[in-house]
Amino acid sequence: MSNTTRKTNTGAIAIANAEGITKRPWFTPVVIAVVAVVILALPLMLPELANQTLARVVVFAVAVLGLNVVMGYTGQVSLGQIFFLGLGAYVTAYGEEQGWHIVITFLLSMIIPGLVGLLIALPAARLGGLAIAMVTIALPIIGLPLAKRMGDFTGGSQGISASFGQAPDWTGLYKDQWQLYVVLIIGAAAFLLTRNLVRGKYGRAFAIVKGNENVAKSMGISPYNYKVLAFTVASIIGGLSGFLYMFVVEYTSPETMAFHHSITLLAAMVIGGAGSIVGSVIGGAYYVFVPQLTNAINPNATALLQGIILLVVLFVLPGGVVTLPRLIKRLTRRRGGGSRPGAPGAAPPPAVPTGPEGAAGLAKPTASTPSSSSTTASSDEGGASTRPPSDGTTPER
Repeated sequence: MSNTTRKTNTGAIAIANAEGITKRPWFTPVVIAVVAVVILALPLMLPELANQTLARVVVFAVAVLGLNVVMGYTGQVSLGQIFFLGLGAYVTAYGEEQGWHIVITFLLSMIIPGLVGLLIALPAARLGGLAIAMVTIALPIIGLPLAKRMGDFTGGSQGISASFGQAPDWTGLYKDQWQLYVVLIIGAAAFLLTRNLVRGKYGRAFAIVKGNENVAKSMGISPYNYKVLAFTVASIIGGLSGFLYMFVVEYTSPETMAFHHSITLLAAMVIGGAGSIVGSVIGGAYYVFVPQLTNAINPNATALLQGIILLVVLFVLPGGVVTLPRLIKRLTRRRGGGSRPGAPGAAPPPAVPTGPEGAAGLAKPTASTPSSSSTTASSDEGGASTRPPSDGTTPER
């Protein structure tokens, strides 16, 4: 056995062992426990700037999660998710300015965007194709000047600030640590509830509506009702991200709802992975880290560099960064030779029984597969010369 064949077989065995471990019943609880311990320990170990940056990642991951519900799972094109984030931030800032209880402010930051989203979804869900995209484009375009004009509630062009992220004395935590813990807990609850939603009967209905509305109607599923539901849920999650945004950033202005932020949010969802819970987390990281990276490389070419990154990801990973492990697994299997017989480095084919008994066992005809038997026989008569070589060259006659 050559060294190349030995290495490929060793790689295939390693992959098979790894897949076997991941299918063990204890694997998922252990991974969840390890991740939970790491997440709980991180705020205590990281510096202040890192905690604030991670908190912002969670904020925008929640915003991308809402966009994923309406676009990734239901297939509606929405370009106005940033409007609901800004609305939730304004409700939070106004409630804090008025001295409302934090629980009431928290609930209103989701209820008001949810009601606005419902009012928009009721007529917009009847529109098909790009028409609903045009409706949602109008949200940030209208929201920005409206926030400037409603100065009594929004602070006008100067914006409004509210600081309510101080850690209670009994915790003994610094402000950045407390903010990160709170954001992680609320964000984890939002992700868990959304995961249960999209993996339950509503998620299956979303997938059917996204795949084919006529099929959904034939199954008794109303595409209109589920589109309205998805848009409303996305609006509520957007308002929640606005509350978290105000909790961490402590300032908002009309620029929060600018249209280019909505486009960046959409790009974050596509790069992370549409229709994926994990992809929403990756999208939040993209939203925070990539502009910082491109700005550090060349501040004058930030948009160009972000566009290049978007194109590269779309060409290499059309399903988003979340599909990267799947791509690596497929490439490794191909190098291991487990899927394509005849390819270089492929595993040897199974042994063919020889002798009268073996030949009789293979040649035994069945009533259900006469054609396959004849085909096999004819190919065997043709011999190895009729098979195309594994390197793709034209066989010699």
